[in-house]
Amino acid sequence: MGETLGDLQQLALLAALRLGADGYGAEIQQELERTAGRAVTLSTVYVTMERLERRGYVRSWLGDATPVRGGKPKRYYALTAPGLAALRQAHEEMTRMWRGLESHPAFGQRTR
Repeated sequence: MGETLGDLQQLALLAALRLGADGYGAEIQQELERTAGRAVTLSTVYVTMERLERRGYVRSWLGDATPVRGGKPKRYYALTAPGLAALRQAHEEMTRMWRGLESHPAFGQRTR
């Protein structure tokens, strides 16, 4: 068993997986907000993706420079096989922990 993924790391990997070849920083940020309801800054996305890349869970590359971005290229991200394996492991762990809790009394209670 390797290092575990934090929740933002899992969400960022899932966003990159959903976006495929279109996954660059701002798109990942928008996907996190749109799909997960998680508002994060662009710098948080970049720091998270950099950490995931150091772990070998994503790879990145620079796209073409565009005039819209003042001549700066976009950095794109794609999941690697180890990244997909880490996501699967995290999903399996959470599924095992949730199994059988549907009938737990706490789910019938409402919080104030």
